[in-house]
Amino acid sequence: MMQHMVRRSGAMHVARIKSSHVDKAGRRRDYQSVYLRRSFRDGGTVKHQQLANLSALPEAAISAIEAVLSGATMVAAGDAVRIESSLPHGHVAAVHTMARTLGLPALLGPPCRARDLAYGLIVSRVLRPGSKLSTLTGWADTTLGADLGITGASSDEVYAAMDWLHQRQDHIEKQLAARHLDHEVNPSRIAMFDLSSSWVTGRCCELAARGYSRDGKKGCPQIEYGLLTDPAGRPVAIRVFAGNTADPTAFRAAVTTVKDRFGLTNMVMVGDRGMITSARITALKDLGGIGWLTALRAPSIAALAADDGPLQMSLFDDHDFAEITHPDYPGERLICCRNPLLAAERARKRGELLNATEQLLAPITAAVAARRLVGADQIGLKIGKVIDKYKMAKHLHVTITDTTVTITRRHTQISAEAALDGIYVLRTSVPASDLASAAVINAYKNLANVERDFRSLKTDDLDLRPIHHRLEDRVRAHVLICMLAAYLTWHLRHALAPLTFTDENPPTRDNPVAPAQRSPQAATKAARKTTTDAQLPTHSYQGLLTHLATLTRNQVRFAGTKTPVPMLTEATDTQTRAFQLLNTTIPLSLQ
Repeated sequence: MMQHMVRRSGAMHVARIKSSHVDKAGRRRDYQSVYLRRSFRDGGTVKHQQLANLSALPEAAISAIEAVLSGATMVAAGDAVRIESSLPHGHVAAVHTMARTLGLPALLGPPCRARDLAYGLIVSRVLRPGSKLSTLTGWADTTLGADLGITGASSDEVYAAMDWLHQRQDHIEKQLAARHLDHEVNPSRIAMFDLSSSWVTGRCCELAARGYSRDGKKGCPQIEYGLLTDPAGRPVAIRVFAGNTADPTAFRAAVTTVKDRFGLTNMVMVGDRGMITSARITALKDLGGIGWLTALRAPSIAALAADDGPLQMSLFDDHDFAEITHPDYPGERLICCRNPLLAAERARKRGELLNATEQLLAPITAAVAARRLVGADQIGLKIGKVIDKYKMAKHLHVTITDTTVTITRRHTQISAEAALDGIYVLRTSVPASDLASAAVINAYKNLANVERDFRSLKTDDLDLRPIHHRLEDRVRAHVLICMLAAYLTWHLRHALAPLTFTDENPPTRDNPVAPAQRSPQAATKAARKTTTDAQLPTHSYQGLLTHLATLTRNQVRFAGTKTPVPMLTEATDTQTRAFQLLNTTIPLSLQ
């Protein structure tokens, strides 16, 4: 309550008095009293006069009184500060930081308008994949467009930038190859190559053709593209082919790229059994300077195991892999591997598919037995529609007459196939002095890294497909943009792994044939949904980018000023940690 003022002079202030009390039960309670007081001098003594008890006021009101007494001018909140715009910034800054660390802008070419636009397309592909039109409009919705000066760019400028980037593809890829495939940084001299495809929209694409679809889009026109990576899966180069190109043709182009354009010799190309065929190996021998590592097809494996061939089960008595030679493969090493877990899985799957096929055939045999279905041609037509649905026709013997049908399993053939369950054979020209058997197995298994890149390119991160472009060079430029975005994404995923569900330190396998295992730390991270130190929540990679996007850059205008001031929102602990992992503070702009 306001008290009578005995003096009108003196400075006023807010006094906070803390006290405590212990009750009969021994419980301690702390109190705070807040008073408005006036200080004055009476003779030579400083005295205080209590003017009001403010303890019942909200803390915000008390703080406002303190601010006024300290000399601040209080105005209405809407008049003091005004936020004129707010744009997502955190995810843009994170991707740009990684791109600068990798030297990506300089890798693209000298500074120019085309480079800024091409760089914007690559970063946008990492942030929010979409068509070129949606990317153009999206530049105004983040800080990317303003900081690169590309907001308001026309579609003609973007297409011109794509053409400029395509012309520099060989130069860009040659630098990446020197960075990741050169003998000094890649002592094993291994390069991975695989082929994939994506469907095309429209009917005017110059590269579109119908071929073997790896997307499951049967009957759709498509393009094909081969990706070259280092052993860890970093994308280095990509080549685009017509949609009906065979794997060996694509592989020949990859070899030419490595040897002639990149100037790399004594490299070892790793590809699957469909990519590096015997015919391609013969061509490699004639070419010289390029080694190979691939796997044998099932008929070739069966030939090695036939009669008294070198591939016998006794090879695996002590270890799950063994090295053999054979006259059919002169100058090559054959590493035979047997995975017991894979053998059990294939046996289980074969049994289930055989049972499922017999269930499909059961109604037909019942109809024949009941004379509802007669005639060998009609019976054969019905059976032909279903017998190979699960690819099991090879294991069934079918005898058809006009009035009967008999279906039995080919037990001898099934047993012969079962004997090779879980067995695969790798062939390589690399001598044992350069690459031990275990290293050969690990190198072949690293093809999984290329498959992971394809998933990132096509579905998980970058949405390369479907292809909307019509001109051949534009298609190639689009795929190159996606490849460079995949290069960025590969490094971002590894740098930000402590904040995601990614296994930061996968355990080294004592047995290279055994399946890969997750580390205990990764399992704990997945179970608890927190980081290894249990301090922060874990995210998926895309979820982390979404969270980073909530860090906005705001244009703030203060009362009495004419120029707005850029300010970042307060970063969360996760956002702060993300930029620590990128070895930087959160930048206010991309400049």
